[in-house]
Amino acid sequence: MKTKATTTGTYKLGRLHRTYDPRVPHMSALLAGQKLTPPPASVYYTKGMPANLGMMLNNTLGDCTCAAVYHAFQVWSFNAGGKKAAKMVTEPDSDVEKLYILADGYNPRVPGEGPGGNEQHVLTYLYQTGAPIGPKGTARHKIAAFVEVDPRNVDDVKRTINDCGLAYIGFNVPQSVQPPGAPPPSIWDYVPSDSNIIGGHAVVLAGYDAKGARVISWGQYYTMTWKFFANFVDEVYAIADSEWVESTGKTPGGFTLEQLEVQMQALK
Repeated sequence: MKTKATTTGTYKLGRLHRTYDPRVPHMSALLAGQKLTPPPASVYYTKGMPANLGMMLNNTLGDCTCAAVYHAFQVWSFNAGGKKAAKMVTEPDSDVEKLYILADGYNPRVPGEGPGGNEQHVLTYLYQTGAPIGPKGTARHKIAAFVEVDPRNVDDVKRTINDCGLAYIGFNVPQSVQPPGAPPPSIWDYVPSDSNIIGGHAVVLAGYDAKGARVISWGQYYTMTWKFFANFVDEVYAIADSEWVESTGKTPGGFTLEQLEVQMQALK
């Protein structure tokens, strides 16, 4: 669902309706028949990270599907090698814009927020080509694999965050997240009377506990309660990032990179 022109202030949206690509591996199929241990009660990969992570142009463009990618890079780099040795890497906004152009078809010569983006299209681009990184955006950061996760299976969502450092998600945004004339509230909770969906949004979840998940959006941190998650989130992805895997030894579903590579063959 694309952002509307009336989006409140500097908090833009931009996620388009989700798609269903049968070539994308699904966690429920990969884990079928396995006896799984419960996920940890809580995980927080944002602990100690800077208070402001940067808008990633999501204050002027509907590039949330790309902004979330570069927030993911921040989380992965900050947690790489243990926090004492880690240094968070923040790529320049020009790289975010370039990914928006290449993966979502944004034309900077056309005024406005751009076309928005599809999460599976962005992830496929990251797998096949890689996100622009570096001062001039000439290098590429490729992901090793991505796996779709059923948002109805909260334990699998928690495992995804624990295993991958984060979950890349998409959801339909109710008006309560963007109240007119005010910034988003710190806690996003389900309001039964709020049926006014104002657009779609892509974010990363980089932690959780019994109350909800830790959201990174618009360069800030929010809490999404599990009730909100159940009512508005309709796509979740586990991403295998090679640097994260090398540093932590953790992979989506506990599968080796070789096993995941086999699952990704159809998307090559």
